[in-house]
Amino acid sequence: MAEAPHAQNPGRIEIRPLRVRWVAWISAIVLVAAMTTVAVLLRTESTGVYFRTADQVAIVLLGVLIALGVLVLTLARVRADENGVEVRNLLITRTVPWSEVLEVRFPDGERWARLELPDDEYLPVSAIQLVDGQRAVAAMARLRALHAAYHSAAHGSSES
Repeated sequence: MAEAPHAQNPGRIEIRPLRVRWVAWISAIVLVAAMTTVAVLLRTESTGVYFRTADQVAIVLLGVLIALGVLVLTLARVRADENGVEVRNLLITRTVPWSEVLEVRFPDGERWARLELPDDEYLPVSAIQLVDGQRAVAAMARLRALHAAYHSAAHGSSES
């Protein structure tokens, strides 16, 4: 999801994916509900094995752990301001100054955007995803506008 720039600093943006967050939260809730249902039914149905309360609690906790694993997908974020771009993909956060960002791209056939860096490197930006449609287009436009404004300023000051 592309959120509006902060009112006090129009040159700062924060972008998070929308559809993936919805799917992850719904999946996590369904997982916990399903595992809880299984845990309750194991005690009432005759399966040939006697399940104790500890087994039921373990099944529910396993569902919670799997749900937390799914919710890791909601952590994707990109923040950008005059200093550079901070990209968080799953659990790794990397900050890149504008002087190192050669281009902000969304290559054909890719699922998310990326920052082109020197030496043929790139940094995936999973916060801007193809499935978000027009939100992704708007987010790319805003990120490219910041890149255009601050990349040239960073190169202008470093060459002086």
